[in-house]
Amino acid sequence: MWLKETVTSSFASFIHGVKPEHLSKIVRHRSKRMILDSIGVGLVGSTTHVFDIALQYCQLYSPVAVSSVYGKPGIKLSPTLAAFTNGVATHSMDFDDTWHPATHPSGAILPALLAASQMLPPSTKPNGMDFLLAFNVGLEVQGRLMHFSTEAHNIPKRFHPPSVVGTMGSAAATAKLLSLSTAQCMHALGIAASLAGAPMANAATQAKPLHIGNATRLGFEAALLAARGMEANPLILDDIPGCSGFSVFYSVYQPKPLSTPSDHHEFLLEKQDIAFKRFPAHLGMHWVVDAALSVRNLFIHYAGSFSPSLIRTIVLKIPVSKYINRPFPSSEHEARHSFQFNACTALLDGEVGLSSFTESSIHRQELRELLDKVVVEHPEDNVANFDKMYGEVELLLHSGDVLTGKCDTFYGHWRKPLSKESLLKKFRSNASHVLSEEKIETIITMVDNLENLSDSSQLACSL
Repeated sequence: MWLKETVTSSFASFIHGVKPEHLSKIVRHRSKRMILDSIGVGLVGSTTHVFDIALQYCQLYSPVAVSSVYGKPGIKLSPTLAAFTNGVATHSMDFDDTWHPATHPSGAILPALLAASQMLPPSTKPNGMDFLLAFNVGLEVQGRLMHFSTEAHNIPKRFHPPSVVGTMGSAAATAKLLSLSTAQCMHALGIAASLAGAPMANAATQAKPLHIGNATRLGFEAALLAARGMEANPLILDDIPGCSGFSVFYSVYQPKPLSTPSDHHEFLLEKQDIAFKRFPAHLGMHWVVDAALSVRNLFIHYAGSFSPSLIRTIVLKIPVSKYINRPFPSSEHEARHSFQFNACTALLDGEVGLSSFTESSIHRQELRELLDKVVVEHPEDNVANFDKMYGEVELLLHSGDVLTGKCDTFYGHWRKPLSKESLLKKFRSNASHVLSEEKIETIITMVDNLENLSDSSQLACSL
């Protein structure tokens, strides 16, 4: 037992002590939007090849099959493997939400909570408000950890953030849902730190969705191990010279205690809203797509139609970020992480959507001809930060004329949030790939009234 408060013990005390009444109306509203969107992208993600691989693997090792799988009503898996599979589905198209500092927060915690709610016996089933509180605990822990380092504010270079803070958030969220003691919450964080981390080199590959799957599964497992008495370093979040704990993931690390709420607690989600994607690609692509659509409209007004033969050069003014600067992507995962591909697709088709990333779309001759015209520039004022970056697309025409489109804030960014209508349209479209209209509307109603749900496992059962 600790003798004085440390950073780690303060986080454990917060996880154990925070109560439903600490959730403000705006936090409940925003987090329910996140839950609905995350379920939707998970459902459409259950149609992907990488999801099929993960599901086939997990079906080999599920002797206690009690938890639901996105888009597969006839299949159940063991709780931690269901969390893993659903986490993979959520990130399989890179369609999930993004926060600032940069991470994908919902996919790392929601699958674990859904699976855990089905695991618990009827007498201890958490209600909807318990579920919503646990979800927000997972968000808060992720956000607070990212504020420990200025490095976390920028587009990452070393570790994929959800594999780091997401694992910790999943441990915190499931520890709350399972009603762990303060000491057990502390050990859950310590165990989770030993299970965290994945390299950015696997971005734009089939392995990247595993980062979310592992984060939600391994954080869940950390809480389960702590519940059964496993202990870990009680100073895992503290900055201890000569013996790195969580600080190993950052070159600059300045941890701060998390105060235990008394009458009031301001969650980070209240101050920092979330970004929702309109199409399934890396968040940075949304700036260049909107800039490309803007200049495309100018070009059609100029020429009467979109005629690529009139274009000599396409200049993309983007931040420096190696893993999303891909001139000629050869797979759907590379295409989702290519400024060039997404800008040219928007120019050619007037939109970017699910069908943009099929093999036939990626390898079109007319798209390749546009990609051949792309030149990339990195203005000094365009920094690799989702709160500060912009996208600019210039068309240099053979006539000598220059047309320019620029986007500082795309629709769906936290500064320009999706409307309720747009979010519901996205959810219905995604869910319709695997669910009936009746089931889709049931889920919408259930999430909208989550605080009043007597048994939160009903949400998982509806998937």
